[in-house]
Amino acid sequence: MKFSYVHSIHVPLFLVISYYCNNYAAADPTVGFTEVPLNQSNFVVQRPYDVPLSQRYSFAGGTHRLWVYADDEPHDRKSHTQPRTEIRITGLDYSSGVWQFEAYGFVPNGTSGATVAQIFGASHGAATTLILRIYEPGEMRYYSYLPAVAGGLYDRWFRLNMVHDVDGGMVAVFLDGELKLHHHDRGSGQFYFKCGVYAAPADISYYMESRWRDIKIYKKY
Repeated sequence: MKFSYVHSIHVPLFLVISYYCNNYAAADPTVGFTEVPLNQSNFVVQRPYDVPLSQRYSFAGGTHRLWVYADDEPHDRKSHTQPRTEIRITGLDYSSGVWQFEAYGFVPNGTSGATVAQIFGASHGAATTLILRIYEPGEMRYYSYLPAVAGGLYDRWFRLNMVHDVDGGMVAVFLDGELKLHHHDRGSGQFYFKCGVYAAPADISYYMESRWRDIKIYKKY
């Protein structure tokens, strides 16, 4: 695989390259992992609490479509968080080992300031280990930081792999088979994967949507 662009914060480049070569040199980042079986019970959709599921989520032809509006209510009446429609992978929470999320995502032009995938759980006073947001003009960012992890993501299917090495304290993000992000995680905790649309605290579009298919979870044994 071509070693293209790696966005890494507070990690010396030689360490990034070394870790990459030792752990993720294969063109397929799932090599060395074992797929964990999923069924419908593993997919829980979180949506604004006051609207029916069908008004924010659909599943047809193997594709999950999730959308939300900037003035929607949170997913729980008692919550003060931003609007979301997300798939929460349940039944596979983890606190150790090496885990991986894989799926094909699609974000339509105009969606901006939306978290489309995340690893929930962390310590150090944080709620999440990894947030991937889409901003105009179709670029993906680690949280809201610049430079962007990748660009040119509007209106096309992309393959996303998020790898979390809990014991090693690292996360890695691959897009279309290329390593794009390698970063320290945010400490120990109970973790799980999510995808969909979750409004960022600021600079968001009124309408946000993402689509997902072929969602898989892997573990390294």
